[in-house]
Amino acid sequence: MRGEPPAPEQFRALFDPKGVVVAGASTHPGKFGFVSLHNLLAAGYRGDVFATNRDGADVLGVATVGSIEDLPAGRADLVFVCTPAAANLDVLRACAAKGVRAAFVTSAGYGEAGEEGRRAEQELVAVADDLGMLLAGPNGQGVVSTPARLCAQIVAPYPPPGRIAVASQSGNFVSSFLNYAVQTGVGISRAVSAGNAAAVGVPDYLGWYADDPETAVGLAYVEGVPDGRAFFEQVRAAAAAKPLVLVKGGATAGGQRAAASHTGSLAADDKVFDGACRQAGVTRAATVEEAFEAAATFATQPLPRGPRTVVMTTAGGWGVVTADAIGASSLELAPLPDDLRTAIDAKLPPRWSGGNPVDLAGGETRDTIPEVLELIAGCPEVDAVLQLGLGIQSNQARMMRAGPFYPDHGLDRIVAYHERQDARFAEAAADISDRTGKPILVATELAVADPANPGPATVRATGRLCYASADRAVTALEHLWRRARHLQRRGRPLP
Repeated sequence: MRGEPPAPEQFRALFDPKGVVVAGASTHPGKFGFVSLHNLLAAGYRGDVFATNRDGADVLGVATVGSIEDLPAGRADLVFVCTPAAANLDVLRACAAKGVRAAFVTSAGYGEAGEEGRRAEQELVAVADDLGMLLAGPNGQGVVSTPARLCAQIVAPYPPPGRIAVASQSGNFVSSFLNYAVQTGVGISRAVSAGNAAAVGVPDYLGWYADDPETAVGLAYVEGVPDGRAFFEQVRAAAAAKPLVLVKGGATAGGQRAAASHTGSLAADDKVFDGACRQAGVTRAATVEEAFEAAATFATQPLPRGPRTVVMTTAGGWGVVTADAIGASSLELAPLPDDLRTAIDAKLPPRWSGGNPVDLAGGETRDTIPEVLELIAGCPEVDAVLQLGLGIQSNQARMMRAGPFYPDHGLDRIVAYHERQDARFAEAAADISDRTGKPILVATELAVADPANPGPATVRATGRLCYASADRAVTALEHLWRRARHLQRRGRPLP
């Protein structure tokens, strides 16, 4: 990263371009110049699309030109560069003359490739700077912007729209985050692979996301921090505006060596990095999976006012292990006030647990789960709820539907009832959370074991994340609570 961050209009050209040029489009379906044009068109980008090909061949119905000089002026403000590194300086100069304000460079052979590559990268940065052009990359994978239906990248997927904005030094982890978005239904607003981050780094993107109305939370993967003070000044400012989740590679000696060969990055001391994240209010995740789930939770759940958590479960064992996970966290297993216990007594048989976790003990009737959930979430001494056991009825319905006796013996009616019930329970969790302003996290292994189960499927339909285990839900909730506590300690109101 060098100099000042790009201007807002340069970021706008990258994420909301009025037109895109694919430089180096190819007729070969295995080439980046083909794949990037294909993905741009397949995602339904609505702006102008242009492409260059030295032979002037049509590619995917797009009439290419042999030279950028043959393109109309003022119609495109983003160029997606798939040409060899040796051609890129001329590409940038020609594009700037046509009004292009941002360039995404996929080409490798720069800072990650030794001293000669570093010199070539410095020259690329200098030329882009002289031209007033935002330079993303080089050695990058692409940029996604769902508000613009933009998928300018050399790999799949194109994610569902949402409120998570991704910036990553590794293109592969952009793909990982987008894949999780596809799996969970919790979508993406923007995503960019910073590549070598020669001119624009991950914190620059995060700073722009902090002011982006399409974004609720920033999500980042980093490997190297060449200027620790500047990095944390930028991410502190971004985290003050919106939640920011970060996962870092290069925490060990082996990871540091891998980072150096991957993007030419020099990894920072991990303990120092961890402490700086806490001071800056950045949510640090241990894994890519945890990072996405934390970001998805920030994007879809309210912050808790405190750590007091109640577990509601349809089976006792799940409650026990969840209580253990809460005990090992900064959350608290909230004692049930007498009035709440009395109210639950009226809804459940005497064999229910009588405490927290609230084990329903198989005593549910048609409306028990949403009614008890409403009582718990409405209690002033409860800050958050974990709901376990969703999908059990539909799991039995699935076996009945697949068995040799369906639809006879009344199985058609009971199958439909079970599936309706689980959908109702999922809808109730979202509705009660919205009414009370408290996080209600739903966890079931069926989220991955049988995603089509009406329980987890309906959680996804409400726009929220269905957690694959109670442990993962506890981890995500603890990230929410740490964010809330950070804001409270600084005298800032919770959103």
